[in-house]
Amino acid sequence: MADPKRILIVRPSALGDVCRSVPVLVSLRKAYPNARIEWLVQDGFVDAIKAHPALDEVIPFPRKLFGSWWRNPIVAFAMLRWFIALRKRRYELVIDFQALGRSGFITAITGAKRRVGYQSAREMGWIGYTVRHPDSTAIHTVDRMLHLIESEGLEVVKDMQLYVSGEDKRWWHSQAEELGMLDKTYVVIAPTSRWASKRWPAERWAELLEPLLDRCFERIIMIGAPNERRQVLEIVPSSSFCEERFIDLVGKASISQTMAVIEKASLVIANDSAPLHMAVGFNKPCIALFGPTSPARVGPYQRLDSVLRDKALEPQVAINFKDPRLGDTLMRSIKTEDVLERIDAFFADGRIVDGSHQGSVNAAHDLSAKVKEIVA
Repeated sequence: MADPKRILIVRPSALGDVCRSVPVLVSLRKAYPNARIEWLVQDGFVDAIKAHPALDEVIPFPRKLFGSWWRNPIVAFAMLRWFIALRKRRYELVIDFQALGRSGFITAITGAKRRVGYQSAREMGWIGYTVRHPDSTAIHTVDRMLHLIESEGLEVVKDMQLYVSGEDKRWWHSQAEELGMLDKTYVVIAPTSRWASKRWPAERWAELLEPLLDRCFERIIMIGAPNERRQVLEIVPSSSFCEERFIDLVGKASISQTMAVIEKASLVIANDSAPLHMAVGFNKPCIALFGPTSPARVGPYQRLDSVLRDKALEPQVAINFKDPRLGDTLMRSIKTEDVLERIDAFFADGRIVDGSHQGSVNAAHDLSAKVKEIVA
């Protein structure tokens, strides 16, 4: 088969998965430097990848709108037109990294001659492929996706780098200036999660605030989505000293603006959620608070030493996080002191120095550059 001229990546969701899927984009760009590469993603997550230089176009998939197609003829007609328009793009290679029935159907609809996916795709998604590769769900999600690239005979590029648009950089510079933060180092905390079983208790987050400020971080920024506002009501500073240095951005920043905040952070602390993968994408130190999900499969890529979890659980072990009986039991096994000890260890091994990130390759040289970048 001749090199494809038009390629579609199918990876619609979720936000964290989209962020950690960029290595497949970079790998495809290296293999096919002259091809047009497009990415089909859920419309709410477009901002996560829109600025990536290896991508030619983002194809937004309006999942929420189309969800009502079966009871609304207008929506059904709009969805039909959307699928016809997708097919008219005449892709030559389509790869489904989502491996579900919906993504397999979308892959089939494109009509591409070569439609690639996993032979184990769930919900019979494999029916939509012309090429089905074996895979393993026992490895990290990133490695699983890259295995699909390797199975196509292509070289893997483990480049997790994320990008922020100039517009979003300017937004954060303006916000930082208004908040008096242009010369301040800061830590980002992401205390929310859709599932209660993945949430570290709010009172533990509150306990963490002042000790963080005692460790050379000059500001604390809390992030989250608008619909997660109720989850953070109990996370409030306990003193006026802390209150002045605590910035609540929950529901006040878009995905791309949140990425701009993380790009300049000195440390990110989060539950099992998208901000962890953003931290990896910007090569930032992170503390990952894990409960039922397996950090070996879905944790920050190649950062197992950043994970805190119940010591009785092996990294490969996963528990049904949707089970309402679970509550936050597993998350409560992580103590505030555990987080602070891990942060102190990062200071000790040079990953964090006075609130700024020190690179692992040319540490002494990179430190100065990173500090200048943070205060620029």
